[in-house]
Amino acid sequence: MGILLNIIYLIATVTFVVGLKMLGHPETAKKGNLIAAAGMGLAIVGTIFVHEQQVSPIIYILIGAAILIGSIIGWLIAIKVEMTKMPELVSLFNGFGGASAALIGLVEYGKNVNNATQSTTIVSGIIIGAITFSGSLIAWGKLNGSLKSVVRIPYYNIINNITIIGIIIFAAFMVATGVDSQLVLYALLATGLIYGILFVLPIGGADMPVVISLLNSLTGIAAAITGILYNNMVMLVGGILVGSAGIILTVAMCKAMNRTLGSVIFGAFGGAAATAGENKALGSIKSTTASDAAIMMNYANNVVIVPGYGLAVAQAQHVIHELEELLTKRGVNVKYAIHPVAGRMPGHMNVLLAESNVEYNMLVEMEDINPQFSNTDIVLVVGANDVVNPAAHNNPASPIYGMPILDVENAKHIIVNKRSMNAGYAGIENELFYNTKTSMLFGDAKAALTDLVAEMKKIQ
Repeated sequence: MGILLNIIYLIATVTFVVGLKMLGHPETAKKGNLIAAAGMGLAIVGTIFVHEQQVSPIIYILIGAAILIGSIIGWLIAIKVEMTKMPELVSLFNGFGGASAALIGLVEYGKNVNNATQSTTIVSGIIIGAITFSGSLIAWGKLNGSLKSVVRIPYYNIINNITIIGIIIFAAFMVATGVDSQLVLYALLATGLIYGILFVLPIGGADMPVVISLLNSLTGIAAAITGILYNNMVMLVGGILVGSAGIILTVAMCKAMNRTLGSVIFGAFGGAAATAGENKALGSIKSTTASDAAIMMNYANNVVIVPGYGLAVAQAQHVIHELEELLTKRGVNVKYAIHPVAGRMPGHMNVLLAESNVEYNMLVEMEDINPQFSNTDIVLVVGANDVVNPAAHNNPASPIYGMPILDVENAKHIIVNKRSMNAGYAGIENELFYNTKTSMLFGDAKAALTDLVAEMKKIQ
């Protein structure tokens, strides 16, 4: 039995690695996801049925019922979730993973209290799982608007540092003394939950995608710790893959924003809304119509489209693909400029455009597209804000100063579609809107782009 189970775990581990590799490209991502899911299914079946212990039939019934209920709930959520709600779903999944690790720790602690190695593993899992769970719920609340983007807590850095140090000391005390008390155990869980809340509350603005990625990596670490506890290689490897991938992505996103992970965690970035006086200092704006924008784009040679979260909110990805196809048929060279942190989670714009069947080779990353803006006739910005804000280059006092952005200001003409002049997710004014080359096309992205497509079709 042991040899068979190890073979099953080995096969499952290989599917995880292969699936993760295939997730790196949109054309293979769906297949990679299915391969990894099949491997996980195989590991679950092997764990339940391939063992040497005698198990009561009622246990199989309970496990089967739990799997069935969970599968139905997960399936219903997955097929109904809107693209704009995907970051929120990711946060919830992160939280549930952390909660699972914490619950396992609560169950197993009393059985291993006299084993320092095992109790250290269990306590670590409880702490990380609790932090991930409560932190992910706060992130979920921020993303869906239930909570403010940034909640200012007086002396939050001091409070957070004292809290995490206290948790570490408390955990070390539990392991060293071998205390076997449910009250103490739940006190540890409570402090972990509190720290998760305190950790995420002050963070907001453009840093939220980084936080989501970091919480995802913590979920992987919690899973790996559980794998160590049960000497389960497939859980260990799966957790390591998720944890390491999350950390790599977190570091990459911090680099894309020209920020350190420490500044994200301790900086409480975002939430500083601009005042009316700042608008006057920046200058005036000029608006345009769908008809005028259509004429400009029809006679352009090179057009770059910059998608942002507003495009996702309006569910306008299919309309913008139609616009792109119209322009391409008329001999216009069209590309999409993708910023690493556009949207509310890593790769948000890539997934959004892939849903509307945009060719992947038309998506150009920031480093490659920036040198091309000077030769671009028109840039169409749809729902993007902070990632095209020249304040990142021009204003040392801006909280996004130094953040790499899409240099759309270098294009010959700029059309920005936006609902209103409200500040973006980072809570700051956008200098691009006041550029003399910029025309504002106000309105819901889907409605505005639909009008633009209609006007394009009128032009012979």
